[in-house]
Amino acid sequence: MPVQTTLNAPFNALKKLGFSLSNHINYQLSSHQLTEQSIQRGDGILNNTGALVINTGKFTGRSPKDKFTVKDALTETTVNWNDFNIPLEEKYFFQLKEKMLAHLNDKEVWVRDCYACAEEAYRLKIRVINENPWSNLFCYNMFIRPEEKDLFADPSGENFEPSWHIIQVPSFKANPAVDGTRAENFSVISFTHKTILIGGTGYTGEMKKGIFTILNFVLPIRADVLSMHCSANMGDDGDTAIFFGLSGTGKTTLSADPTRKLIGDDEHGWTKDSVFNFEGGCYAKCIDLSVEKEPEIYNAIKNGALVENVTFIEGTNKIDFNSKKITENTRVSYPLSYISNALEPSIGNIPKNIFFLTCDAYGVLPPISKLTSGQAMYQFISGYTAKVAGTETGITEPKSTFSACFGAPFLPLHPAQYAEMLGKKMQDHKVNVWMINTGWSGGGYGVGRRMKLSYTRAMITAALEGKLDQVLYEAHPIFGMMMPDECPNVPSEILNPRNTWADKVAYDAMAKNLAEQFIKNFEKYASGANEKILASAPKV
Repeated sequence: MPVQTTLNAPFNALKKLGFSLSNHINYQLSSHQLTEQSIQRGDGILNNTGALVINTGKFTGRSPKDKFTVKDALTETTVNWNDFNIPLEEKYFFQLKEKMLAHLNDKEVWVRDCYACAEEAYRLKIRVINENPWSNLFCYNMFIRPEEKDLFADPSGENFEPSWHIIQVPSFKANPAVDGTRAENFSVISFTHKTILIGGTGYTGEMKKGIFTILNFVLPIRADVLSMHCSANMGDDGDTAIFFGLSGTGKTTLSADPTRKLIGDDEHGWTKDSVFNFEGGCYAKCIDLSVEKEPEIYNAIKNGALVENVTFIEGTNKIDFNSKKITENTRVSYPLSYISNALEPSIGNIPKNIFFLTCDAYGVLPPISKLTSGQAMYQFISGYTAKVAGTETGITEPKSTFSACFGAPFLPLHPAQYAEMLGKKMQDHKVNVWMINTGWSGGGYGVGRRMKLSYTRAMITAALEGKLDQVLYEAHPIFGMMMPDECPNVPSEILNPRNTWADKVAYDAMAKNLAEQFIKNFEKYASGANEKILASAPKV
């Protein structure tokens, strides 16, 4: 029996799209309705704080090798084709879309109209079609929610005209032999037909990052807006800070500062006079979550939140946040309003400070350092972090990760285009740029210790409050960034990483090794870099 909605579903528009679903459409349901439906269908259960807990199935993360972009007249010479931007012939897009719609015939579906971009001048209208309610709940949480008056000016009309569609059908599997895909799962973007097709995977983050990829193509080209994989917050005096970083470096954690207003935790645009959030929610990691370390995120896990791929403490419905039984990439999505100090609307001023976050598992980089404009561009293009190679006993070697502009998998254009835009904005607005190492100190993984979150917060606070403006600095002998010799509420002895190592010779060798990795990685960008950027490379 189809669920009755308070709004008229856009039947005519869906028929034009290719659906023949009659009245099996759940349109614009509330988070409560979607949660209840998920429980009734056996898709999930409530935890002890009222959040919906689900399992996304085989895929608990994105699958970059199965993300395709339709190569046509619009994208052939504009997209930077590489291992992340993988071309797909247009005929396969049409073929997959037709098969997906046929797969959905006579099935109940969930449809949601929503926005991306808090700045109305750049707003993207999106219509999402899902085959289960919890995927639709994710979209309710993560995208910007229109008011009813924005959906229907006339109760009998269909006035929301989407500029983009997402069709997400986890149970539909491609046939690689005939559909042009690598595997049964896929994500396909057509910029010409303004549609994202997602099949074979229930991982909700594919929808979020699909829209981010679109904005990374549309905004820089058409609107001269820098799209950024970063979090952002703003102080009481209107000073905005943005935090770049790959997954696991602390973007969400460090931007959720109770003394500052949260603009957003992951995706933003930088215009000539503002920084604005692309999203209407947060998608935070849950692994090792605690109320002491991250109270805002911990307390957001309540009714309406969607928690993915966690397990429970045995005999209870209390989440075991330390468990990696299903995946280390456990996640929760929730509306921005669940953060007590979220900025509404989520639009801030031009940033005064930029933080590049890295989790250096080698223990080489300083916990905080100040960068020149050339160093900032070099580090932005490099997009460095390091992760432990594995979680099995005895595996202690870190693994470097370089992701251009701290978001290479989501950048359709050449990284130099984003870097040039950032460089100009930094110069025009005289922005302070800092590098923050949230990784190891006193040695690499297995020897040293992870930097205390309290110290990292204290360093960021000192930078934001101008308390590092008058202190003495020294240059790192290999990487060149300037290291302060003191910082309020932080032991001075940890500010120079070499001083924290018992074996100084081992530190020098590890620093040289990491520097060589930077230089090797940058070779592919060197031809497009200016002299100032090239001069900012590590010295070995």
